Amino acid sequence: MTLMTERPITISGTEPPSFEGLLDALDELYVPDGYKAEIIKGNIVVSPWSKGYYSRVMKSVRRQLEEFLPEGHLIDSSPLLFVFPGVERAYGPDIYAAHERTLETDSNRLDGEGLSFVAELTSVSTRLDDLTDKVETYGKAGVPVYLVLDMQEERAIVFCDPYDKGYQATHTKPFGEKLYIPDPFGCELDTTGFQAPPDKS
Repeated sequence: MTLMTERPITISGTEPPSFEGLLDALDELYVPDGYKAEIIKGNIVVSPWSKGYYSRVMKSVRRQLEEFLPEGHLIDSSPLLFVFPGVERAYGPDIYAAHERTLETDSNRLDGEGLSFVAELTSVSTRLDDLTDKVETYGKAGVPVYLVLDMQEERAIVFCDPYDKGYQATHTKPFGEKLYIPDPFGCELDTTGFQAPPDKS
């Protein structure tokens, strides 16, 4: 039995592989149930999927934003890989919205520039990348809205107004308050109940 820890597992060789080589390796990689694999900073990083209560938080985000989706866009949280070749990144976001034509492919490598919204729910192992590397990548790709639900600090951060170094504007609210989600959505997200359930131990 192989035990995988909360810490991401980085796979790399002595020679830096090409981005296409990493994508090919990702296709062949066995990823156990409950884990996801992404390409971050030139490495394949395997990290655990979310805690149980994250599911209700993701469902709430999808439900609240669905009626405000841009025409022709879909919102989901099923595991898909979005690729950003220009910066050699490939992410599997927790929640994403994209134009339906972005999803009309038999490839498992989807165009990251087709995204209109991304949300990541942080864990101990992913929090730093969610708040740094992904901010720059999503912004540079022109994703209009990037929402980070910081599950450790119990706050919601929305990044908007993308440019070539990330995002020019951010807004933060503690869980339990409403956070404005800017265009192309133009709505408020109620973060009531996003906190962890009481510890029963």
